[in-house]
Parts: sequence; structure tokens; C-alpha cells
Amino acid sequence: MKKILVTGSNGQLGSELRLLSEKEKNFNFEFVDRSVLDLSSEKSIKNFFSKSKDYFAIINAAAYTAVDLAEKDEKNAELVNVNGAKILAGYAKTLGAKFIHVSTDFVFDGTHFRPYKETAVKNPISIYGKTKSAGEDQVLEENPDSIIIRTSWVYSKFGKNFFNTIAKLAKERENLRVIDDQIGTPTWAGDLARVCFLATSTAKSGIYHFSNEGVASWFDFAYAIVSSLGYPCKVIPIATEDYPTDAKRPPYSVLSKQKFRENFEFENVHWKQRLQELVREIIQ
Repeated sequence: MKKILVTGSNGQLGSELRLLSEKEKNFNFEFVDRSVLDLSSEKSIKNFFSKSKDYFAIINAAAYTAVDLAEKDEKNAELVNVNGAKILAGYAKTLGAKFIHVSTDFVFDGTHFRPYKETAVKNPISIYGKTKSAGEDQVLEENPDSIIIRTSWVYSKFGKNFFNTIAKLAKERENLRVIDDQIGTPTWAGDLARVCFLATSTAKSGIYHFSNEGVASWFDFAYAIVSSLGYPCKVIPIATEDYPTDAKRPPYSVLSKQKFRENFEFENVHWKQRLQELVREIIQ
């Protein structure tokens, strides 16, 4: 039976892949977290693969994703997002395993204000974005047959993310101030998990963009979350300059999914539909 290794098993994507694995009976999944396979440590990766491994595919769902913290912790962000990704891609090549690597809309500066194609020039404006961009380059240099899936604004019921943060704060507060001049697309981690799994068997090597359908600001997303949950909390739009952060964010990071549609048999839906489905699941 084909075996798939999933790194970052405790994260949003890893958690959704675990749920997915329970339905995919024709595959064996092995889930590892940082305690077993630490991408910031070359020694840890080497020790892991020193034992006999036979994988059909490796899905790298592990990453350093603390966008603001990365501004002061560039070394560790680089170890995970660049060095670790490169080494993992190399082992996948050696083992003859498909390598699926997840990247981000933050590789773009967000100044074009039209959906970004895979071929668009990268120009990250944060340490997080720079390390993810460099990680892409290293993965493809080390293992040209890799599949890179760039995504955006990932959320789920698992872990720390915008959805869970807004849901918690809206329950506690009378109002929330949320940025309305950064534009992108929310992506449910469950759909991203399915896409990563499909990529192991059907996708050709290269870079693909995937998010749910539609466009939103963070204000739009927050307003939809609060409304779906039925909280009386008022959501107030503000400008980016009114909410300073350590890391810069791209003002526009909508991803073009034309190439994805041409290569994946996947029924994608609008982000609002996925959000409503998640809320119904949580409320039940």
C-alpha cells in the first residue's frame, strides 16, 4: 500500500490531512511533528531518514509561519522555511517520492492589484515572505520534480489562525477593529489538504496557486465570521496604518487559479460557503 509522509502534523494543514487520511483507505499515512522530524535541525532530518524509508509521497505541511515574530527571528525562520525544506526535498528525490511543498501569497509584494499568476515576479516584503520565497527556489533547485502549492489566508478549527482569533474575541467584546485595505482570499485548510493529497498522484511538477474562490478584505472575512456565529459584536473597518505590525503585509495578494483549474479535478467553492459549512460543524 502506498505510504505518504506528512510533516507538521499538529498544524492546521497537518490536522486536516489527518482527518482526510481516515477516509483514504488505499493509502497509509505517517504523521510526524517537530519532536520527531525538526526541519530546523539538519541532524534531526538526517536521523529520521537514516532508517529505512519507503514513501510514495512527502507532503511538507511544516513551516515557520509566525509572520511578525520572524522579523526578529530570521535565523530560525530561514532554518525551517529554506534549509529544512531544501533538505527534505533532497531526501524525497533520493527516495523517489513525490514532494509536495506548501508556500504562500506572501512571496509577492501585493502592488499589482490583479490576481497573481505562478509566473509573476516575486518580491516579498517581510522576512517570512523572503524565507518562503527562498525556500521555493531551494526546493526546485534540489528537486525539480517537486510540486509547490502557494495558498493564502489559511484557516480551520484547529490551531491559531484568524478564524479562531476572531471567533474568540467576538464572543468577549462589543466591537472589533479590523483592517479593510488588505485584499486576498480565505482558504479552508480542509480544501488545501485535499489539494495536497490530489497532487501526490495527479499533478505535474511545478508551482500552482490554490485558494478558495472569491475575494475579501480582512474586514470582510471578520464580518462574515461574526455574522455566521451570530455574535452581537460590531466589526469596524480600519486602515493598515491604524494597526501597525512588525512585518509588512502585501496589500493585494489574490492568487490566479487558472493553472490549478486546468490541472486538478477539484470542485472549488466560494470562501463564504466554506466558512458557513465550518461554522455549522462547530455549532452542532
